[in-house]
This record gives sequence, structure tokens and C-alpha cells, in this order.
Amino acid sequence: MSPWIPTLSFSLLRKPVRLLGATGWLALAACAPLSPPGVAEFSAGRTRLALPPGAWEDWGRSDQGIPLPPELGESMPLQTRAVVLRGARQELLAVLLVQTNRTNAPRDATLWSGACGPQRGVWVEDAAAASPVRIDCLRFKRWANQEDWLGKNHPRLAHWLSEQKVAMPQPYSHLHYRYATAGGAWIELNALVDQRLLQPRTHSNEEFLRAGQPAQDWARQMAQAVRTSTSMMDGHLPVPPFPLPLPTDTVAPPSSAPVPGKG
Repeated sequence: MSPWIPTLSFSLLRKPVRLLGATGWLALAACAPLSPPGVAEFSAGRTRLALPPGAWEDWGRSDQGIPLPPELGESMPLQTRAVVLRGARQELLAVLLVQTNRTNAPRDATLWSGACGPQRGVWVEDAAAASPVRIDCLRFKRWANQEDWLGKNHPRLAHWLSEQKVAMPQPYSHLHYRYATAGGAWIELNALVDQRLLQPRTHSNEEFLRAGQPAQDWARQMAQAVRTSTSMMDGHLPVPPFPLPLPTDTVAPPSSAPVPGKG
């Protein structure tokens, strides 16, 4: 798999302190119970990724690192795992990339300064409220297949998909979630999802306006699962099931496309 390296800015405390107590992300809870039989699991660095039901394929993992100031070492080691979900006719239904810390090794206190501002046509939640010490940024683009939106806003992801010859069904949505703590925890998640898994069929303007709610609920559940995983000793991250059942056909639902640039 091609390297997957995040783009972010960050600064460090003037006098870095090794975090070993309750303020650090290494104040970990017990391991999560084993997943039920039949649940696909893959490791992504310290994270134990548990996937919802479906025909998931592992597309491999790769190692990266975030450059650090000289006094703290060369880089913060990360690892990325890529998995894809296929439908009944082997069509792609979802692509999921998870990047996280490679190990549970302790880290120095870190001040993250990643921006999480509003974006036209994108639903954004900044749970960190522009905090100077952590990042908790959730972004969801309902119609990510229009006007080369992915290539313009996530060019490295679009390039990776092109290299892998990924052809998503139309239409599809994009979820991007980034979570980082002052104790050095880091997770970045990208998900491309066939809208048939997120958006119900609509038959009126009123239904169309409400159709995005299941996807928003799913995105929030994903963000909460990521947050919780950083406090688990084994990094257990159960990906929440999609709000709609897996499709049995390859034809997209007949729903009206939005006005370009509106979501």
C-alpha cells in the first residue's frame, strides 16, 4: 500500500514532560472483550479494528511518522490500515483507512493546533472547540462524488484511490475524523461509503431533507468509538454498523442530487 502521511501543524510544551499518570493517554482501561465469532478484526498500530458484518477485505498496512522537534526524537511512529467492503456482486461499498499510533509507548505532552473550521457543503463538528491542546474534528461530505470534490479537498486520498484503481459506486459520501490528545494519542480516519448504506430512499422533499440524519448519527457513533479506543489497553475500535442494510443490487437509489456545492 502506498504511504499515507497526515498533514497537520502542531507545537509542543516549552518544557516537555513525559506523561505517565492519569493525564496521559497511557492511563488505559482494561482490554475489551473478544469480538463475537464471525466479526472481522485487523490491527492498525495499537488499534484493534473490529468491523461490522459484511465481506471485508484487508488491503494491507504501512508505517509512517509525524516529524518531531530534535529534542523529542525524529518522528512519532504511526501505522495505517486499509480495508474495503464488497457487495453481493463484488462491487465496492466502502473504503476505510485508519491511521494511529504504532505502539502504546509513552509520548511527551503535545499541543496540537489542527484547524477545524467550517466548510461550505460539509457538515463539521469541532468537539474540541478550537482547543490548543487537542484535536477532535469530524467532517462529513454527503455528496463527495460531485465536481471532483475529493481531489480538490483530499488530493492525497484521491491519488491513493487512483493508484489502487478504486471505483466507488455513485453517489458516495466521505467521512473524515481526526482525534489527537495532549498525551500523544493520534487517530485519523477516512471512510468512503456508498450512499445506499447511509441514506434511505426518498419520495418527497421533506423526506429528502431528513435523509441525511442517519449518516450524521453514524458519523457521531464512529467518532465516539474512536475516542473510546484511545483509552483501551488493546485499542479496541468497533466500527458501528451502517444505518441501512447491505444492498442486494448494484443500482443506486433514485434520489435527487443536491445543488452543486450544497452538500
